Amino acid sequence: MNIFVRKPIESIVYDEEHTGERNLKRTMGAKSLVALGIGVIIGAGIFSLTGIAAAENAGPAVVIAFMIAALGCALAGMCYSEFASMIPMAGSAYTYAYATLGEFIAWVIGWDLVLEYAVGAACVAVGWSGYVTSFLKDFGIIFPQQLMMCPFDKVTLTDGTVLHGLINLPAILIICLTSILLMIGIKESSNFNIIIVIVKLVVVATFITIGISYVNTANYTPFIPPNTGKFGEFGWSGIMRAAGVIFFSYIGFDTVSTAAQEAKNPQKDIPIGILGSLAICTIIYVVFSLVLTGMVNYQDMRGDAAPVATAINLTPFPWLQKMIKVGIIAGFTSVILILLYGQSRVFFSMSRDGLLPKMFSDVHPVWHTPWRSNLLFMFFVSIFAGFVPISKLGHMTSIGTLFAFVIVCIGVIVLRKTQPNRPRPFRTPGVPGLPIAGALVCFAMMYSLGWETWMRLFVWLAVGCVVYFGYGRFHSKLAQK
Repeated sequence: MNIFVRKPIESIVYDEEHTGERNLKRTMGAKSLVALGIGVIIGAGIFSLTGIAAAENAGPAVVIAFMIAALGCALAGMCYSEFASMIPMAGSAYTYAYATLGEFIAWVIGWDLVLEYAVGAACVAVGWSGYVTSFLKDFGIIFPQQLMMCPFDKVTLTDGTVLHGLINLPAILIICLTSILLMIGIKESSNFNIIIVIVKLVVVATFITIGISYVNTANYTPFIPPNTGKFGEFGWSGIMRAAGVIFFSYIGFDTVSTAAQEAKNPQKDIPIGILGSLAICTIIYVVFSLVLTGMVNYQDMRGDAAPVATAINLTPFPWLQKMIKVGIIAGFTSVILILLYGQSRVFFSMSRDGLLPKMFSDVHPVWHTPWRSNLLFMFFVSIFAGFVPISKLGHMTSIGTLFAFVIVCIGVIVLRKTQPNRPRPFRTPGVPGLPIAGALVCFAMMYSLGWETWMRLFVWLAVGCVVYFGYGRFHSKLAQK
């Protein structure tokens, strides 16, 4: 069998229209999709990873890193919009690669998306744990340190005792709760997400408005800390690595594309959801990171999974401290919800094509959701959330996201050459220049993430190749046809 055989777009559309009882419900409009994007974009990026990227890589220049990441997102987002308007199906970049670059590349990108969404959800769950325990501490409830850190983390107590973690129990709990909600139904999950997004935007606006008054301009000096002599630690190489790290926080529009099969008018609504959420969140990110690094010196954020809580504690308003933390906790919950949602829809598409067992594309008769995918990854993601440090999780998610974006940018160029006359409700401008620029910017950020992160990606993809050549290749419905 030719492992690079491509699935015709007509076949993709036909399969979607004739799946009978397995059809997903089309319940999401443009507003829901924009909320979906904002819900996942505004989360770990500004509430946790901003502090980590500033402390370890860029200093106050993390603001520049956000701009570079936004540039890559804007270029890739236009390519995603073109594909989503042409192929309004679940599966995101996996489905697009199947139609343009062939089955094996589609498998690789699908397996990569599992890494992106699943590990990303674990990363956010660790941040959620940090803010929840900080909030409980405000009420005198002290959660045992060893039960909110993974075994690879440690903390030095006031008496000098070094305490090593055992398991991040709160992170595991939130993964289980959100997975159960997704099993119950997407409409209920979508309504829940919209409410949380509104709360989150109010919290972010409040933080920016009040936080400006507590900015210490001395914290901006030096704006670009000098490089330590090691690539990725401050200087311009540090800014590029920070851009790669925080790129994780921009995967919202990527998740929007996975909802194409549940959108009411995907040709129109998906591009609005992708580009609209990206534009709104980029502005918020830049302003938010300026205020945060102005309130707290970047050196004081090292190892802090809840830097916004640290910044708020500098203000004399107890009510504000609690309000901000509640909003952040709610926001993190929506991010976890959407990432787990995106992952299950990618698995749904891969299973429907025969590359994974049929059980993952079976829809629950009452809930109308691919509940077995949610159940599997509830267990899988919980392991990562409970036993892996947040910085490692963030790097793994970012490189997976960037890899998917590179493939999508290349896919637009290929499809313009192979099927130039196919109707495109949304057209990426400046082809091939713009997609090439998008692929180069994304690859530059991938390169900056370091060899350890690359090795983890290669190991994950190697495992995926074993699964494909051991199962998917022989059960592919396209091959059987």
